[in-house]
Amino acid sequence: MPVFRLRPLLLLTAASLLAHAASAQKYRTAVGLRLGSGNYGFTAQQRIFEKTTLEGLATFRSREVMGTLLIERHFHILGPALNYYFGAGAHAGGHKDYGTVGGFDGMVGAEWKLPIVPLQLSVDFKPSVELNNEDWFRFPTAVSVRYVLIKEKKKPFMGGLFGGDKDKERGKSKQKTKAEPRKSGGLFGN
Repeated sequence: MPVFRLRPLLLLTAASLLAHAASAQKYRTAVGLRLGSGNYGFTAQQRIFEKTTLEGLATFRSREVMGTLLIERHFHILGPALNYYFGAGAHAGGHKDYGTVGGFDGMVGAEWKLPIVPLQLSVDFKPSVELNNEDWFRFPTAVSVRYVLIKEKKKPFMGGLFGGDKDKERGKSKQKTKAEPRKSGGLFGN
């Protein structure tokens, strides 16, 4: 087989193995740091439905502090470890010159749950409409690094169709009864 035909096959095999290995690396809760152009802060994501997360951001600029809450919908690219997502939300905070400020946000991004280590990397674009501020529209981008606090529980093989965890529980209960010594009731077996 010529080398130029072998490369796509190898890449396809590696991608499918990566996607299969990543299937057990979903997360429920992740927290971390966010670094953007002219701002920095903290980020926390909590999965609330199978493909939906709530993300909270606390961001800081030279003259303002902002809190943002977003709801995001995730879509797999290569298994659950690599996703793209989009969402919407709102923000409020304080500006040194304008006082209380707020607005509405959109979000488009991609995230990757690293294999083996409990870290997640993401890059996003978060356009916003500002109220009570001289900047009516903002178009920031940022990179986030999050630590996975709570992993997604693994689902049993084929959804537990063949017993899954129930068979393990039965085996454990049988082992416990076999391991317990029988009490002798004396000569007539009280």
